[in-house]
Amino acid sequence: MDSINVATFNVENLFARFQFKRNIKDPEKMLRDGWTVNHTYFNVYKEKDKSITGETIQALDADVIALQEIENLDTLRKFRTDYLGGRKSYPYAIVIDGNDPRRIDVAVLSRYPLTNIQTHSHLWSTELHWYLFSRDCLVADVQGPGNFTFTLFVNHFKSMIDKSDPDNGRQNTRYKRAVQSRAVKQIVTSRFGTDAGSHPFIILGDFNDYIETDDQGESGISDLVEWDQTVNVVDRHPEAERWTHFFKGAGALEPAYHQLDYLLLSKSLAERNPHPPHIERRGLPKRADKYSGERFPGVGRNSPKASDHCPIVMELQF
Repeated sequence: MDSINVATFNVENLFARFQFKRNIKDPEKMLRDGWTVNHTYFNVYKEKDKSITGETIQALDADVIALQEIENLDTLRKFRTDYLGGRKSYPYAIVIDGNDPRRIDVAVLSRYPLTNIQTHSHLWSTELHWYLFSRDCLVADVQGPGNFTFTLFVNHFKSMIDKSDPDNGRQNTRYKRAVQSRAVKQIVTSRFGTDAGSHPFIILGDFNDYIETDDQGESGISDLVEWDQTVNVVDRHPEAERWTHFFKGAGALEPAYHQLDYLLLSKSLAERNPHPPHIERRGLPKRADKYSGERFPGVGRNSPKASDHCPIVMELQF
């Protein structure tokens, strides 16, 4: 029986931005990296952090990985070259510009061909009076082993940050995530019909919310995460072990551990794979002390770190 490892990971600010008016010593190296150089400097932001991010991704050994917070395709390719072993490690890479003002997008790296690629970054929402997706709902078919094809729906929903009212960020931003969650369901059903769960697909990414109701109110993503056509496979872990993100606390908000990152397998795919996924925590900063296991070499109390999110990886059999 053929199998494939699928993962999702918010790599936190994978930037490689221009710094102008700085001479570089080796223009030919920059040209090999794909840039026409004219007194510019180009390198990956926070190199030590990204080295640990790369080590984390290599430890996952994912055949297909959905990524969040990628600046652009050139940055992803450079990161792949510097930290993942180059194109031979992941021959297929997708990034399409989305709607985030920080220029962070969703992406896919894959060892298998990606086809039928579709963006939804252009969709306008009359409810939100803005683009529907904060980044995108990026869709791609993966031509896996044994000619088995399944579909990814990669997302990064609106964050819980409200700079004007930080103590009430979750409830103030809930509506946007609710609209985005419903839209993803519509995209999936338009592709597969009302019996969508009988088809092989995965909705995955950073949904930027948790399911629990608290003093900030109800979740903005429950309509999607609790959809009867999918299974949140992280729920197969004990409740105390489902968290994928550590919030250090700010203002009146206490430090907290929650699941913000999701692998929603279609019902048929989940039935074929009844085991839990792996949540990789070795790249977290040491301040996330609920996790007492080993860290990757070089991880500090606050930084360096791989990310403030934990990647999730699952071996799937078809």
